[in-house]
Amino acid sequence: MRRLITNILLLLFCTMSLQAQDQKVQNRPYTDLRRLHFGVLVGTHLQDLEFVNRGPQVVTADDGTTSTQTIVMDQDRWDAGFTVGVLAELRLNTYFQFRVAPAMYFGTRHLMFHNITNLDQNNNPTEQVQELKTAYISTAIDLIAAAPRMNNHRPYALLGINPMINLSGKDDDIIKLKQYDAYLELGVGCDFYLPFFKLRPELKFMYGLTNCLDTDHASKMRNSELIPYTNSVTEAHSKVIALTFYFE
Repeated sequence: MRRLITNILLLLFCTMSLQAQDQKVQNRPYTDLRRLHFGVLVGTHLQDLEFVNRGPQVVTADDGTTSTQTIVMDQDRWDAGFTVGVLAELRLNTYFQFRVAPAMYFGTRHLMFHNITNLDQNNNPTEQVQELKTAYISTAIDLIAAAPRMNNHRPYALLGINPMINLSGKDDDIIKLKQYDAYLELGVGCDFYLPFFKLRPELKFMYGLTNCLDTDHASKMRNSELIPYTNSVTEAHSKVIALTFYFE
């Protein structure tokens, strides 16, 4: 019996020693107990547009003649944009937080139009290119579910909605987006507790909930030759992948 007790005590001592080796001094141990706190954010993102092409369409020329043309378009590359903003976060309980993060998203979408009907001298579809520059004001509203803190790290997941206001768009653009849109947000991140502040890298996927294409744009265009390209698309849904760094 004495030998058994000795072995149990030795096992407990070894276990506690291993745990003590894994534990580290916590930076800012009371930072998550704040009821309300604020911070700033910066990051980068990729904007994407998913289009529904119309297919063959009847085009009326200035002299009254008609023809059938097929124009397809897509976004052929992703260009990195820039994000900057602020945040306010409310502690609900040990594991849940409510966050509001007003921000601005600056980005560019490179759009390619291929007119399959009109071929060039090399028998290739004629092309039109548009650099669709966008500037959004957003107000992300997220519910954060965080795991227990492990030393100076704390992973989490989030779900939210992000209404946006589009500040860009010109009447002579081939494609123009609506002024208002809303996104569903899903993301993951991790809190890093540093000596003087908390750093939070976060990867977020945003899915547009509405048809963001301005379908009345063709009636406002002054260049009639571009109207078939504008009418070649019936719907557009926006998607964004955002990598953001929060400083709290």
